[in-house]
Amino acid sequence: MAINVSTAFVDLFDSEVKQAYQAESLLRGTMRTRSGVAGNTVKFPTIGKGVATLRVPQTDVTPLNVTYGQVTATMEDYIAAEYSDIFQQSHINFDERSELVQVVSKSIARRMDQIMIDALNAASGTSTVATTVGPGGNTDMNIEKLRATAKALNEKNVPSEGRYLLMHATQLDSLLGEQEITSQDFAAVKALVQGEINTFMGFNILTMGDRDEGGIPKPSTRTCFAWHKDSMGYAESMAQKTEVNYVPEKTSFLVSSMFSAGSVSIDGEGIVKISCTEA
Repeated sequence: MAINVSTAFVDLFDSEVKQAYQAESLLRGTMRTRSGVAGNTVKFPTIGKGVATLRVPQTDVTPLNVTYGQVTATMEDYIAAEYSDIFQQSHINFDERSELVQVVSKSIARRMDQIMIDALNAASGTSTVATTVGPGGNTDMNIEKLRATAKALNEKNVPSEGRYLLMHATQLDSLLGEQEITSQDFAAVKALVQGEINTFMGFNILTMGDRDEGGIPKPSTRTCFAWHKDSMGYAESMAQKTEVNYVPEKTSFLVSSMFSAGSVSIDGEGIVKISCTEA
């Protein structure tokens, strides 16, 4: 039996993994993205605000004195690898390849999402919606919290297009108990038919369950996040790539997929942290 896997097979496997993980990553495309970064850091520029002043004839103009800055995302390296034993398979057949594609791609997708979640959680200068918003003291996600979140962004003049809200499956369950969510008198959504909420109150709503990588943080109360696309940055210094190598000591093929990426908050005014008390 040949112990070398053809280049064509490696390319096929690599393209399948890329296609799968790009489709399965929940947060991919929700942030300002840079790819092909040289080095282990990438800088996202920031620019301050200015106020127009009254024009007085024959006097010097007053400059805005706009402040410029930058925030830095540091790349971190990740790898997902698994062995394929040649005694179990004379070659990596179609079925096993499909299984490995799913294992590797989902691992990459979850890690990519976690990089972004950690950056959201570390963001400073953000607005906060407290656990006590809504009736009954400490509450889970509700309409009042969605309204407070939208208000916090509106007060900062954050654009209405490109807003996202990430919450846990428990918060979805809480929202499905709200009449404004499920009644067609308030919204034309399929919440009761499909058990999901995609958009509401100007937010593209993303729902995530528990994850071994950490998922949505819950030290005591759950912290959900709302943000504008331009308020967060995500960068890759090495795009995902896949290798299939034979390891004689293991009498196995080692399938490895790796990437290097980082994420950072660009503008805290475009981010809201929502505290939810789960039952």
